[in-house]
Amino acid sequence: MIYKKWIKRFLDILLSLIILIALSPVLAALAVLVRVRLGSPVLFSQERPGLGEKIFTLYKFRTMTDERDEEGNLLPDSRRLTPLGKFLRASSLDELPEFFNILKGDMSFIGPRPLLVSYLPYYTEEESLRHTVRPGLTGLAQVSGRNFLDWDRRLQKDVEYVKGLSFSMDCRVLFLTVKAVFSRSGVAEDTNRTEGNFARIRQERLERTGKLKED
Repeated sequence: MIYKKWIKRFLDILLSLIILIALSPVLAALAVLVRVRLGSPVLFSQERPGLGEKIFTLYKFRTMTDERDEEGNLLPDSRRLTPLGKFLRASSLDELPEFFNILKGDMSFIGPRPLLVSYLPYYTEEESLRHTVRPGLTGLAQVSGRNFLDWDRRLQKDVEYVKGLSFSMDCRVLFLTVKAVFSRSGVAEDTNRTEGNFARIRQERLERTGKLKED
C-alpha cells in the first residue's frame, strides 16, 4: 500500500517538523516550568519497543517528583504526582517531546502506543502484529477508551488498527484524539493501576488459553 509504505512516513516528517517549530516557545516554557516545579531531568525517558521490536528511547516531560521515604524508596505515584503533573497528563502536554521521536522515525503520529520492553514475552503471535508498524503518539486503543480498556481489548484494538491501516483510519483516529484531549477523558493518574499488573494478568491469561508466544 502506497500510503503505508511512503505517504504516512512523509506526513510524519513534515507535520512533526512544522509542529516542533511552531510549538518551540511552548516547549521551552514547559521545560522551564517542569525544571522549576518538578526538578531535573526535565524529560522522562524510557526504552520502548518499536517497529520490528527494535528498542528506542521514548521522551516525555516528567510529571512526578523524586520524593522518597525515610528509607530512600520512591513514594507511590499518587504521592509524587503533583497538580502540575496532573495537568500535563490531562492536557497531554507531557507527550509533546514525542514529536522528536516521530521526526527521528522511532514513532508515527498514529499507531499502537509503545508499551514496556518487559511486556514483549507476553503477546500472542497475533498481538505481536502491533510491532509491524511504527508505534504512535496516539492510536485506536487510546481513542476507544485509553488506559481504561482491559489489556485484551487494548491489544485487540492495536491489531485491528494494523490490519485496517489506511489514510481514512488515521484521519478517524486523529479526529477522535483531538476530541478526547479537549474533553480530557480517559486519562489515568495511577499508572500502577493500569499497567503495573500487566505481566501477571497476561501470564495468567496466556497460560490458561495455551497461547504463549513462542520464542
